[in-house]
Amino acid sequence: MTHLVIGAGAVGRHIAELLASEGKQVTVATRSGADTGLAGVDHIALDASDADALSAKADGAEVIYNCANPADYTTWATFWPPLAKSFLTAAERTGAVYAITGNLYPYGPVSEPMREDMPDAATDHKGRLRALMWADAKALHDAGRIRTVEVRGSDYVGTGVGDNGHVTRQIPGALKGKRAMVIGRKDQPHVFTDVLDVARLMVAAAADESALGRTWHVPSNPPRTQEQAINDVLASIGKPPVKVSAIPGPIFASASLVVPLVRELRQLSYQWTKPYLLDDSAARAHFGMEPTPWDEVCRRSAVV
Repeated sequence: MTHLVIGAGAVGRHIAELLASEGKQVTVATRSGADTGLAGVDHIALDASDADALSAKADGAEVIYNCANPADYTTWATFWPPLAKSFLTAAERTGAVYAITGNLYPYGPVSEPMREDMPDAATDHKGRLRALMWADAKALHDAGRIRTVEVRGSDYVGTGVGDNGHVTRQIPGALKGKRAMVIGRKDQPHVFTDVLDVARLMVAAAADESALGRTWHVPSNPPRTQEQAINDVLASIGKPPVKVSAIPGPIFASASLVVPLVRELRQLSYQWTKPYLLDDSAARAHFGMEPTPWDEVCRRSAVV
């Protein structure tokens, strides 16, 4: 049976590669149908927000993996609702497991390590949107209409993350010895998640009937501050550390008034002003999964 991967970003590519290495039949769907270059993987052009088109391509699929991600961070309000609805329709029509690449936004600001049994209590619009997407999927699962699972990781590091990661977007400049400028505070412990580990858990959870109907946190390495993480990446390939500074609050606030992306990031800046920690013990116990060693993650994050 086919595994249909929607999206060819870092997570989607890793999922496709893992499945192909296991001899699975894999199709990666993007709007353009661009070839990822992955051996043994088929590629198609598809507007996944078209429920009829997605259902047709998913007919006979074992799993539909939602690895979609809008190119423009400011367009979530228009990008996600029709796409999320299309995924639910296709999952119900085809019977395929619906595996969702989630994140930690739904929890909102918290004062302790995030656990899967915490309420989705976000107040910002991105967090509420992601929380609603999972609530809708969970409701259909509980009604017996679909089978679904959501995997949640923290900020991404690893191969292919590039400008989509708070740490990895700093690396090209840091490799040239330039000072890194980060959001919030540079000295607060923060969990970072390897995109390869996200993919590993997505594949494992989608294949495990006992894992469905809930969220799972990706096993991740112990927290590092932004300053530590950036310089850990440099050290992993023998490069000297750079100075790391936090963007001054008034400058960040002023920029948010005129730059839409900064305005979106400011709503989530709470993630970078105090410890941002993740309890991943449930997934470690259920799947017997440990995170990829931090040194290896850093070496892969250094590739730009």
